[in-house]
Amino acid sequence: MPAASPHNPRMHFVIEPDHPSLPGHFPGRPLVPGVVLLDRVIAVIEATHGPLGPLRLPQVKFMQPLLPGEDARVELEGDVPRWRFRVLRGETLLASGEVVADRAGAPA
Repeated sequence: MPAASPHNPRMHFVIEPDHPSLPGHFPGRPLVPGVVLLDRVIAVIEATHGPLGPLRLPQVKFMQPLLPGEDARVELEGDVPRWRFRVLRGETLLASGEVVADRAGAPA
């Protein structure tokens, strides 16, 4: 993906071992749930464009797990109403997909 810019933002993040989603996912070997990664993707979009209302995720692939405490980053490409995203740990692709804003349901 291109270098970071307003149309291609990036965000680094770490999910701490005490995150409330981790107990039970999975006992003895916790993995960060995919929904937590998607929450970070949406946070990048909304940090750049503000609240967008309903969103669709027509395509999402999870390739590798993220462990608590590991550094990861979200990379976006696109603009309202459609973005492609990648979540990476270093150069390892963890997840990728597409987010689409439902403009009919967006706040005025």
